[in-house]
Amino acid sequence: MAPLPAFAMTLAMSLAMLLTMFLAMFPAASQARAGSARAAVPVHPAVKYMQATATDLLRAQRKGTQKAFADVLRRRADVHAIAMYSIGRYRGQLSGQRKALYVRGVHQFMARYFADQARKYHVKKAIIEETPRQQGENWLVRSKVWLTNGSSYVATWKLHKTRVGWRVLDVKVLGFSLSYLQRGLFYKYLQKKQGDVGALVMALNR
Repeated sequence: MAPLPAFAMTLAMSLAMLLTMFLAMFPAASQARAGSARAAVPVHPAVKYMQATATDLLRAQRKGTQKAFADVLRRRADVHAIAMYSIGRYRGQLSGQRKALYVRGVHQFMARYFADQARKYHVKKAIIEETPRQQGENWLVRSKVWLTNGSSYVATWKLHKTRVGWRVLDVKVLGFSLSYLQRGLFYKYLQKKQGDVGALVMALNR
């Protein structure tokens, strides 16, 4: 995405790593469900939602298209909330059609990087912890991934329950929030454009 070059690679790498974690968690999630069934211990709804999201992303990876990932984000992430956080103090410039175009642009921006970058990380194994932690109205679900190069990472997923069900709000990996990284990218672009939100909306929708 040429109009947004600064900081984009950091965001892309984060998106790719997080997607790979999701995909790697698919078999681990299945094992966790089986183990829970044997022990007759109920799995928290937020954890179940993460497991189902991993399944959807695995299907999207097999298709390998931007549209496939966009469909998963539409169903599984609170794209509107992520977009509003990412625009931060500039949200007052969004109204009506411009707001709708901006949210659509953020949605496609995220889906594009998932599709383009997802194959760059090779995972050996990953797990989802079955005991989430409540943080206000949100729930935090931890996961851990081991790469084939020997390194490992912990990712903490933030979910909340909306009127249409559970949705992913954010994820932290290596201590960095994906939403915060995206906000930093947008702010840097807007500073270069003297705060012109219209320019950002156009760039996101190209």
